[in-house]
This record gives sequence, C-alpha cells and structure tokens, in this order.
Amino acid sequence: MDSSLNIKEFPFEAMFEKHDLLERLDIVISWGHYEISVLRFHLISFEPGRIVDFHNHAEFEFHFIPRGKGKVILEDRTFALSEGMFYLTGPGVMHYQEASSEEAMDELCLHVDIVRKHKPDADPWEAAEAEECVEKLLDLPLKPALDSHGAMNCFLEAYEACDGKYRGYYTSIKQQVISILLKAVRAYDSGEISAEAPIRDMLVSRYHYAVQYMEANRAASLTLENVAEKLNISPRQLQRIFRNMNAEMPFSKVLEDIRLQAVCRRLKESTWSIEQIAEAEGFSNATYLHTVFRKRFGMTPSAYRKA
Repeated sequence: MDSSLNIKEFPFEAMFEKHDLLERLDIVISWGHYEISVLRFHLISFEPGRIVDFHNHAEFEFHFIPRGKGKVILEDRTFALSEGMFYLTGPGVMHYQEASSEEAMDELCLHVDIVRKHKPDADPWEAAEAEECVEKLLDLPLKPALDSHGAMNCFLEAYEACDGKYRGYYTSIKQQVISILLKAVRAYDSGEISAEAPIRDMLVSRYHYAVQYMEANRAASLTLENVAEKLNISPRQLQRIFRNMNAEMPFSKVLEDIRLQAVCRRLKESTWSIEQIAEAEGFSNATYLHTVFRKRFGMTPSAYRKA
C-alpha cells in the first residue's frame, strides 16, 4: 500500500506559493456605516518552538489555526491552540504566540482596520447587521474558540479567486472578508438575534412577479392557471392577489392591458401590419385585436397609428 495515501492533505498548501498575493490588493470594503481596510491577509507557518513575543496592533487581527498546535497568551491568560481553533485580538490587546516544540503551527491571519463612516444612502438592514457585528467584535471574550462556521475556508476561496483571476474576483474577495467577520462572531454566538432581516410583503411580491412574468410572455397562451403554477400557488390564490391589489383590475384585465400597451408601442415604432402585431402580442387575430383596441381607446389600431 502506498504510504503517501495515509498522509492528510493540507488544503491550504497552495497559499504558501504566493504568500503575499492577497496583500498586494488594495481592498477597501464599504459595509453599512463602516469602511473596512484590509491590511494583512495571508497564511504563515511558525516552525516548532517559534515564539512571537508580546505585542499589540491598532487594528483587528483574526488568527485561525488550520494545522498544528501551540499556545497563545491573551493579556494575562494562557490558552492551548490546536487545529480548527481561532481567536481575535482587537485594537490594543497584548498577546503572545508560541508554536509547539514538537510540530509547526500554521496560522491564517486577517488584519482589518474598521472605521465608522456614515453613509446616508446605506441599506438600513445591512447597516444594522454591520453595526451588530462590529459591536460584537469589540465585545468578544479574550479566549480562543472553534471555527464552527468554517471561516477558514473563506481564506482559500479568496486566494483561489485572486490567483485564478476569476471574473469579479475583487468583489468575491470583499465578500469573503465580510464572511470571515460574521463567521468569527457566530462562533461565540449564544443564539440571540437582534438585527432581523427584511421580510417581504408576499402579496405585493407575488403580484409583481406575476405581472413581470406576464409581460415577458405576453405573446404566449397565458392563463390564470399556468401563471399561478409559476408562483407555486393555486389559481384561486392568484385571483385573490389581483383582486386585493386592485379590485377593478383582475387577471384578465391586467393581461389585456399588458398586451395593448405592447401593441401601442408596435404601432408607433414599427411598420408591421395589424395582423403581424396581433400575432406578435398574443391576440388570436387582427379582428379580435381591432375589437378590443376600439373598445379601450375609442379608435382602430390604424387610426391610432396615423394619429
């Protein structure tokens, strides 16, 4: 048997090849009423017994241990570190790091500077979540925790996106940074939630979705039943939605309006015959279009075009 098959593969190995790849990017993230600047973003390895004496930073530093073991002293308390753990040192927090004398300890590091910058047009829900996250970061206990939400994977995803120059990789990297912050907070979470996500008005949402679908498929043979099927609701429910939105505009009237508006655009912008327009916009024939059009606008399609 090949003994190499028993060796556990290290998924972050590629990050050693270009250790400063992510740090070469000028990454600034606008999140709610905060601006987040990425200062360091890398994987580092401490050889066995390596010591990093007491020091502190002016920014937040996230330390994740993907492999190996060691210890950390946070202010005056000592904690053992092993694979799968992480800890956060906020601005001014004194800490000491030491790899085990028996084996190396790898560390994924993210240093971010977080500055409040009020933005009048910020999404209020996003702003509330950002505020809650930053408050939690400032208040996290000075002790390691398990990376229970998989923040470490965000480092590798950011690295691979940057190394491969994937389409939209800069945006992807910014999203991974936000994910690291959120997943770090969740690891200490007791389950309470104070910032609720926005809830849709399902009546309005379903109505708009139905109308959009009807507009996109106006030339097809649309019925109350097949539109309701697209929304995964019953025809009776859809009928009730239209009635609640506007009692004078049931499904059939809205569909007729959508088709007539399209006919008017065709009459203004094209030289198509009335027969061609009728077929293109969902009317069975030119005669039927003529009848419906005259009833709605008080003139024939031809007269409308001339006018």
